[in-house]
Amino acid sequence: MPENYFIRYVPLLVHVLVALGLAGGMVLLSTFVGQHKRNRVKLSPYECGMEPVGDVKQRFSVKFYLVAMMFILFDIEAVFLYPWAILLKELHMFGFWEMLVYIVIVLVGRFYIWKKGVLDWNKPTRNEVL
Repeated sequence: MPENYFIRYVPLLVHVLVALGLAGGMVLLSTFVGQHKRNRVKLSPYECGMEPVGDVKQRFSVKFYLVAMMFILFDIEAVFLYPWAILLKELHMFGFWEMLVYIVIVLVGRFYIWKKGVLDWNKPTRNEVL
């Protein structure tokens, strides 16, 4: 072990300080050099080039949130598959069967949400029917 263990992290510290200095310098430079002409158009909210119309407190379908949660869950699935693929040769058949059980559990969850109709966007919800 070297005399000073933390000397290894000096290049990383220099890198972080340079990155923070550059980012802060760019923000400060744009603040001082940039033109600041405030008017009604610049201060209005931008919604895809359309004028904002209606109440901002409108209700959204819960399907938006379900799709977001499904994306996170199945994205985490890929995070667990990557280390397994790296260590597959060391894990031998035990690792194969373990990951097969994991994939079956994930596929059962995917089949469940498919059968519940979460993935069907054309089906009206109870609130839309009433």
